[in-house]
Amino acid sequence: MGPVVGRSAHYMTAQRPEGDLSNLLADILVWAAKDYNEKPDFGVYNMGGVRADLPKGDVTYGDVLDIAPFENKIAFGTLTGAEVQELFGQMASVGGEGVSSSVRMVITKDGRLEHATINGEPIDPARNYRLTTIDYLLGGTDKLEALRKCRDVNAPKDASNNSRFVIMNYFRYMQKQGKEVDAQIEGRVVVK
Repeated sequence: MGPVVGRSAHYMTAQRPEGDLSNLLADILVWAAKDYNEKPDFGVYNMGGVRADLPKGDVTYGDVLDIAPFENKIAFGTLTGAEVQELFGQMASVGGEGVSSSVRMVITKDGRLEHATINGEPIDPARNYRLTTIDYLLGGTDKLEALRKCRDVNAPKDASNNSRFVIMNYFRYMQKQGKEVDAQIEGRVVVK
C-alpha cells in the first residue's frame, strides 16, 4: 500500500524477551521526543501493539500500517524510580516488552525482575524518570499497571501523533540521510 517511506536493512520481528523490531519501535519513540520538547530517560513499546514484522528492503506506508494498525498515539509521563522498578517487574512477569537502548534488564525464567539499569545506572527509587510510550498503555493495559501512576502526562490527541506516523517520520528522516533503518538484539532484556 502506498508510497515507500524508507528502507529496512534486514527483516525484523518483535519477540520476547527482546526483538530487533521491538527495540526499534521503543527507540523511535525516544527519537521523536524532541518534536514534543521532551527528553525521556527511556521508552516502552508493548509487544501487543506490534501486529506485523518489518520486511527487508523498501518499506511502504502499508507495511507501517500493518505493524501499527491501532490509533495509539505517542505519550510521555513521569514515574518515580520505585514505580519504574514496579513497571519493569510487570514486564518481567510477561517475559519482556520493547524497551529503548537506555534500558538493561535481567529477568528470570519464572518472570521475576532480577536487575535493571537506565543509562548504565541503578534505578534510584526516589528519583523521577521521564518515559515515552503509547497512550493506550497509560491506562495500565497489557499488564503494565504501573503506567497508570504516570504524572505530568503529555499525550497529544491530534491524529498526527499516531504511532504509525511517528514511525513513518523516522523512516523518512533516515531515507533523507541516505540510510537504511537498522536495529539489533543487543541484550536490553536478558533471561537468566
